[in-house]
Amino acid sequence: MAADSSWAREHIRAIADYPQAGVTFRDITPLLGDEAAFGRAIDDLVSRFHDVSVSRVVGVESRGFILAAPVAYRLRAGFVPVRKAGKLPWAVAREEYELEYGSDKLEIHRDAIHPDEPVLVVDDVLATGGTAAATCKLVEALGGRVLGVGVMIELDALGGRERLAGHRVESLVSY
Repeated sequence: MAADSSWAREHIRAIADYPQAGVTFRDITPLLGDEAAFGRAIDDLVSRFHDVSVSRVVGVESRGFILAAPVAYRLRAGFVPVRKAGKLPWAVAREEYELEYGSDKLEIHRDAIHPDEPVLVVDDVLATGGTAAATCKLVEALGGRVLGVGVMIELDALGGRERLAGHRVESLVSY
């Protein structure tokens, strides 16, 4: 059974009309700045995947890096960054995707994931699911097996979970 993470809401700031009118941005920086809350959030994310063994944790640029790296450490797994196009210095695999406000491209080093390697994808927010779905496609294109997607915040009304059908999704807080 997943831990109750409703406590995290106290550390997540709502910013109206950012980055555009009508959008409420869920800001995790207060949570990240509180050592007890940050530690508890990492512990809660790790606990959601206590039943799987992964060799890599993939973090999505940029706030996903902040969460994925300590999750990888706790799971005794390697950390793999997925970055926006043009930021990685070596041969990459690329995936274009749609997000709430337009489209973008993500890249991963071609040698970051090995065939049949068990992988956990971690990001800060699951909104429309475009970023997470693109990341899963990148991992799977390299032969990896996505055993789950873990996020701090899930924005239920945007339907991101549906775009990840077939993948286990765990979120700490839903709005």
